Amino acid sequence: MADADVTAGKLIILPEHEELKREVEKLRAEVPMMILERDNLRLIECRNLETAYMLSIGALEHKVFEMQCTVLRLKRKLEMIQAKRNRQEKIILQEIEEMLDIEFAEYQHKLNEQIQKMNEAIEHSNGKLLTKEETKEIKKMYSAIVKAMHPDLHPNQTQEERELFINAIKAYKNGDIETIRLIFTMRGEFPLPESHEDATKALYREKERLEKILQSIRDEIAAIKSKFPYTMREFLNDEKQIAAKKEELENIVRQYQEAAALYNARIKELTG
Repeated sequence: MADADVTAGKLIILPEHEELKREVEKLRAEVPMMILERDNLRLIECRNLETAYMLSIGALEHKVFEMQCTVLRLKRKLEMIQAKRNRQEKIILQEIEEMLDIEFAEYQHKLNEQIQKMNEAIEHSNGKLLTKEETKEIKKMYSAIVKAMHPDLHPNQTQEERELFINAIKAYKNGDIETIRLIFTMRGEFPLPESHEDATKALYREKERLEKILQSIRDEIAAIKSKFPYTMREFLNDEKQIAAKKEELENIVRQYQEAAALYNARIKELTG
């Protein structure tokens, strides 16, 4: 259907075009709100939850995994020593340790990842906190930046504009209000296309594209809320649950320590 009829030399905009335009405008208003909700969850709330979790439970969880790795390595070491004794081969502990380093490289990698997460949590907890007024301001400015610059809403933007938006995401994540203020002053406006030939078709395509984006963001939000660290919200607000979890982890550490002592004693018997 054409966008307009010409009557007596005047351009008459058909209702279909105007209705589509309103629908697209509504979607363009809704998408930034959903993006802001997703980014608040992902960049702010979940990061704060993970930091709180790591500082309350993370150290003990790391200790449990470390002791588990220690016990598994000692068990494997004992098996290798026993095998060499059974074959009446010379036992060279340095060679065995080198072989164990290779076998347990993945465990060490996971341990290092946990240490890195703890370092990030400590660094984040020591960061500058925004005031309530600054928090409101940064959210308002970031929402405007999303509306004006998000690639999903403006797929034809330049590489430089995309890089500027990436910098906005980083600044929002880090609570860097000065950078957000700077980018906020630089943001441009991206008006909807005016009525022209094939404009209605373009609006149909834009509506379909925005609806897909909206559904994708909703799916992302649902996924974020279904897993760690978001699922730890209630746990982190319950001191009794935290205390019980700490006690449970401490008991597990003691059990692994006892097992490690037994393996070390057995290894000493075979190599002493």
